[in-house]
Formats: sequence, structure tokens, C-alpha cells
Amino acid sequence: MSQSSDVAIQSTCDDASMCKRYAVHRGYWKDEYINFMVHGSTSRKQPEISRGYYARTEAIWKLLVQFVSITERRCQIVSLGAGLDTTYWRLHAADLTPHGYFEVDFIDVVARKMRCIGRNPALRSCLPNIETQRDESYLHCGPYRLLSCDIRDTLKLEEQLVNAKIDFSYPTLFLTECVLIYMAPDRSNKIIKWASDKFKDCVFINYEQVNMNDAFAQVMINNLKLRQCWLDGAGACENKQVQLERFIHNGWPKVVCDDMWTIYNRLPERQRIERLEMLDESELLQQLLQHYCLVIAVKDTSDIGLEILI
Repeated sequence: MSQSSDVAIQSTCDDASMCKRYAVHRGYWKDEYINFMVHGSTSRKQPEISRGYYARTEAIWKLLVQFVSITERRCQIVSLGAGLDTTYWRLHAADLTPHGYFEVDFIDVVARKMRCIGRNPALRSCLPNIETQRDESYLHCGPYRLLSCDIRDTLKLEEQLVNAKIDFSYPTLFLTECVLIYMAPDRSNKIIKWASDKFKDCVFINYEQVNMNDAFAQVMINNLKLRQCWLDGAGACENKQVQLERFIHNGWPKVVCDDMWTIYNRLPERQRIERLEMLDESELLQQLLQHYCLVIAVKDTSDIGLEILI
């Protein structure tokens, strides 16, 4: 993958962050920290987009809360390609801070996030004993670890996590949101297998595209190509069965996969959020959400109850 493509991929972080900020502004969910992390005008987004981000954010949030609760906070969360995400601060506010929370991204994104934290007391106040690197390549403070790494290099990723004091004996949840699809399947498979090999009790939550062989998906692919974003991993997102098999074949004994339309219709607050903005046609929302999925993979060697997540 070229450096220009990496830069273009990093720009999708801004798109996601602005969409989340708009949805929070409209009342889809509460996040008192997102305005400190994401700046600029809150331009209007289509209701389909906000509902999609609500389904994504709410579904993942519920899984994280379950995981931290099951383990009684004696656990770790590793967010790969974390961007400007504020989940750590939301967990802290809910008194659900895990033993360790690790965020990994490209160095430019990490440096930007460090600057946001540095200039906002509301963010800094949740982070004790801040230790930073002069070149803005990492930030360590209490349970929170922000580190820069190209996650396609699993050897370097492990080295950076070890330096950040990850504990391989703790139950650990890995989170990727629209990350793996930007790399070739052999690269993403290495990450998935590495996580399963290194941790005896672990969960992998992967949110990304699915059903990538139809006309709707081709429009999505072409739009991203115009921005120099190449979906090198689209082959691993062909359908739900392919998504399942990539995890099963890389060491995860229990795996489920649902498209986001299915998940959206199961969310308990769906009726509330549907009153926030009028939607002209539900068919477009359905079509959009059927092209994203949530994979939950579990390896529970110690039988501590992680399978409840699936």
C-alpha cells in the first residue's frame, strides 16, 4: 500500500468523527467528550448516516460494557486504528475503566490526538500520571495507552504493546472499525491470528463492510477510489460466511456475524432515535446497513463467561 493511500485512509478518521459528532449533537447518543476531540462546524448529515453510526456505536458500546462487567474490570481493551475515538473517556465516566486501554494508530493521528488531550482539561483529568514521548509517538498514563504503529506489522505491534505494558494473561478485547478492509487479506489474517495466538482469553470485535460483490458495493468502492482509498481487503468481506471463516481459520473457536440491518432492528432504543429525524425511504437505510456487519469472535480458554457476548 502506498504512502498516499495511507494518508487518504487516515482522512476517513475525520469523516467518521464528524458524522459521530453530528449524531451526538442531534441526540442519538450521549458523549460529553466528543466536542473536545472533534472540532469544526456540525454540518448536516443524512438521517441514514446518523442511524448507521448509532447502530454501530451502540452495539459496540453494549459489548464493551458487557466485557468489562464480566471480567470485573480485570481486563484489557486494544483498539486498532482508534482514530479520535472517545470510548475510553466514556468508560471512565461510567466507572468501567479496564485494567488497560490501548489505542493504536498511525503516528500523525496519534500526535493529533495527543494535542487534543493536552489542550483539554476535561480529557486530561481522566488520565493520571501522563507520560509522553517528545516526538508525539506515544502517551502513557495510568490505564490509558496511546501508541503509534502500522498495525500491518504484527511484530512491531507486539513490541509496542509490550513497551506499553500489555499483560498477555489478562482477558483482552480487540476492536477494529473499518480498518482491516484497507489491507490485503494476508495482512489482516496475520493480525487476527496473532491476537488469538498471544491471548488465551480474548474477544475480537470487527466492524466493517460485507456483501461486497453487488452493485451497491461497487459504488462504495468506486467512491473511495476517487479519494485514493483502496479496499485491498474487500475479498475478505464478500459475505457473512467469508467473514466467519476468516476468524475460524485463524484460531477463533466461537464466531458470529450479523449485518447491521439485523442489529439495528434489535436495538432497544430504535423507536426513540427514529423520532429524531424523518427518513423519506427506509429502503436506502436497509441497503446501507446490509453492507456493514459486526463480527464477534471469542476464545475463552479459562471459561470465564466470554461466550455470553455472542
